[in-house]
Amino acid sequence: MTEPHDPRVGDLAESAILRTILASIGTAAAAEVGPGDDAAVLRVPDGRVVATTDTLVHGPDFRLAWSSGTDLGWKAAAVNLADVAAMGARPTGLLVALAMPADTRLSFVRGLAEGLAACCSSLAPGCAVIGGDLTISSTLTIAVTALGSLEGRAPVLRSGARPGDVVALAGAAGVAARGIDLLFSRFTDSSGPVAVDRATLNAAELEALDAQLRPSPPIGQGVAAADAGATAMMDVSDGLALDATRLAEASGVTLALRIAEVGGDPRWAIDGGEDHALLATFARGSDLPEGFRVIGDVTAAGAHPLLLDGEPRAPRGWDPYRDWDAGIG
Repeated sequence: MTEPHDPRVGDLAESAILRTILASIGTAAAAEVGPGDDAAVLRVPDGRVVATTDTLVHGPDFRLAWSSGTDLGWKAAAVNLADVAAMGARPTGLLVALAMPADTRLSFVRGLAEGLAACCSSLAPGCAVIGGDLTISSTLTIAVTALGSLEGRAPVLRSGARPGDVVALAGAAGVAARGIDLLFSRFTDSSGPVAVDRATLNAAELEALDAQLRPSPPIGQGVAAADAGATAMMDVSDGLALDATRLAEASGVTLALRIAEVGGDPRWAIDGGEDHALLATFARGSDLPEGFRVIGDVTAAGAHPLLLDGEPRAPRGWDPYRDWDAGIG
């Protein structure tokens, strides 16, 4: 619903839009200079910065019929925070570039800024938006660059898994994939996506929907895993089978996973994407950080990089070019 006196961004000066955003985003603990100057200045304790970027585009990445501005702000932050966490780093700041159609309402922009701030506050306290850019575009696009600090730790790479390690997972498996299936199967018609009626969903379906539209990756477990000696780690964004294959190939090993220990519905848990769980390997006998569960073993490289219950598995997973299109405009 449009708020009273809710102007279009195309009718406003950039400074007015920025004032709305700056009133909502909070302050990053590591920022010596935050939004308002030509660039931000962050304190970097050990001289190294972890950096990652991700872009959400209306159509292949989200649909406005399903997501509010607050949902999109939260998700844009969460997917980037997860990549920083997967390196064993603590998120310190986000840079957000927002390209909007001229008829975008200011209330939507406010909601997006509030979603960014709420996600940082909940999942990565001390991190906040430290700068960005605004422009007009025919397609709503949110591009986020996340920065993080290793705080003296070595980065945890995909390439460090060793034969004899155990494979562990923190976070959900397959829940977000169930959510996207719900959206396409229950909230579309012949003309495309339609608004979500949450009253028609049961508790498990609501959980799946929230995991897709407003994910909550285990950000804090990234630093905990690094401190516990994780030998390799990555964000599971494209499905467990596909991302486990990537980690195995980067490390020159085979990952042998046990489906029952992954948890969740196997229909979604193995091939479904966008959960943003953390997949890590640890030396056998290590005390795993809270939130991690053992789901398999690392063996010497064999004929196949991934085994599921002892059987080779071709890497399948989330593909936004394929899975978000589904023939819907």
